[in-house]
This record gives sequence, structure tokens and C-alpha cells, in this order.
Amino acid sequence: MVRVDEFFSFAGHNPKKSKTKMEPEYITDRIFDKWDATLQPLPKAEYERCTFTGCQFQEADLKQQLFTGCTFISCNLSLAKLNQASIRDTHFKDCKMLGLQFPNCNTFGMTFSFDNCLLDHASFYQLKLTKTRFRNCQLKEADFSESDFSNAVFEQCDLAGATFDRSVLEKADFRTAVNYAINPEKNRIKKARFSLPAVTGLLAHYDIKID
Repeated sequence: MVRVDEFFSFAGHNPKKSKTKMEPEYITDRIFDKWDATLQPLPKAEYERCTFTGCQFQEADLKQQLFTGCTFISCNLSLAKLNQASIRDTHFKDCKMLGLQFPNCNTFGMTFSFDNCLLDHASFYQLKLTKTRFRNCQLKEADFSESDFSNAVFEQCDLAGATFDRSVLEKADFRTAVNYAINPEKNRIKKARFSLPAVTGLLAHYDIKID
């Protein structure tokens, strides 16, 4: 468990000193428990294999942060600023992530997975995130326009109001997803997997009645 004062101690910072421009730290294999960015911004650093548990990052400035192989558990990242942030091989579990703008990230090497997360109004616009796994996530009104989620898995996900427009969904798995509406004429869904009764979401745009 790392408190604010402990972090500055091992990272070589003293929060009482005047601010000076410093190169980002390289922090590895650390546990951050209940870090509150409203009280202390997360220091600019490259975080590798770190675990963030119960942290408050709502509307926090995470621009240009680098997370590699990290895990976020029960964190609130809603509306966090992700400008040029790098998120690589990172897992989010039980997190609140409303309205996140993932296209603002540095897309080089971007890979992540989600387990039991709230991702309403999140944007994945024009991102290539093949093989991404969503498990038991709420993705209401999320934006997947012009994105490539081929081979992605949407396990037990609620996609009510989510936008799929010119999206690549080939070989994606929607068998246990619900409330999606995907127009086969405007999206690439070759070999994607669906199941009844949710598969009727492929016909929603035709304005027909199915008994």
C-alpha cells in the first residue's frame, strides 16, 4: 500500500519543495491504494506492473502518463483527461469509466481489457482494438464508430444505445451481449457470432415487427 507521502519518498520527490521541472519517474511493481487525485495529482511517471486499488481519478489530468501491464481495481476514472496517455496491456476491473475519450490516448501499442466496468458514453472512435475483451460491462451509448474490434469479445455486456457505424466487427463475439443495434449494411460483421434472441438487434434499423 502506497500513501502520498510514501510515494514521494521512494520516487525521490519532496512535496514540500518548490516545483521544478523533472523527467518522468519510472515506477514498477508498486501498489497504490486509495490514491485521491483531487488531493494530490498522480505524479508524471512511467508505471509498469503497478496496481491501483480504490483510487479516485474522476476528471483527473492523466495526460502523457504511461501505464504498461498495470491493473486498476475499483477505481473511478470517469471523465479523466487522457491526452497522449499510453495504456498498454492494462486491465480494468470493477471500475467506473464514464465518458472516457480513448481516441485522445497515444494509440501506439494500446491494449487493454475490462471486467465488470461502467463504460457508458465512452468513445472508441476510429481505434483499432482487435481482440479486446469486455466482460460483464455496461457500454450504454458508447461510440464504436469507424473502429476495428474484430475478434473482440463482448461477454455479458449491455450495449444499449451504443453506436456502430462503419465499424469492423468481423469474428467478434456478441453471443451473450444484449441491447445492441448493428446495421449489417453499414458495418463489417463477417463471421461475427450472435445468439437468439438478441440477434434481432441486427434488424432494428429496418423498423419491422418480429413476433
